[in-house]
Amino acid sequence: MSLVQPLPEADAVDKTAQTYGRIKEMFGSDTVPEPFLTYGGVPAFLQDFYMNFKKFVWTAGKLDEKTKAIIGLAVSVTKGNDVWTKRMQERILSLDGTEQEVADVLAVAATCGMYNIFFKFRDIAGSDIFNGMSVGLRAHTFANTTLDDSTVELINIAISDMNGCKPCTSGHVEKARQLGLNDEQILEAVQCAATMAAGADFLNSTAL
Repeated sequence: MSLVQPLPEADAVDKTAQTYGRIKEMFGSDTVPEPFLTYGGVPAFLQDFYMNFKKFVWTAGKLDEKTKAIIGLAVSVTKGNDVWTKRMQERILSLDGTEQEVADVLAVAATCGMYNIFFKFRDIAGSDIFNGMSVGLRAHTFANTTLDDSTVELINIAISDMNGCKPCTSGHVEKARQLGLNDEQILEAVQCAATMAAGADFLNSTAL
């Protein structure tokens, strides 16, 4: 049983009803997508998520729409949320993305997670001895997909930040800057990731 019952459109009043209307307008849909009905069970969260989602995930800003959808997919799959993973996949494809790009996003996110585990261990192990040992992990995925280098680095920044790996996050930020990404673009990638992480976490928690 869900811990939070979805709020049907017919039962929504006041600000929640207004927000539902704006959500339908954003998606160009006659109905409110299922995740937002669940968020409607907590109106304050619904409004926060909708506003953040529209600004940092759905519409172009410092980053284009497809790049934001790619970051959204990487976050959703890392969080293990099938609902948003499917929606972000559909969003990428609707923006002229390919199934191979979708697969490559998953591979880059997983590879980043692997490195996060290793370098986070080095950072928190309490011993410098591991710093002199070989990494030994292969990561050709970062340079051998259909994704461009800048997109790969934005995924890496988002996932490294989520996984709390300081050396990975700082290293990927530096590489992103070397590739020509500015700080506003990097920050927007993190804002996109943070929004999607909150949306995925909320949905995941309701099913506990």
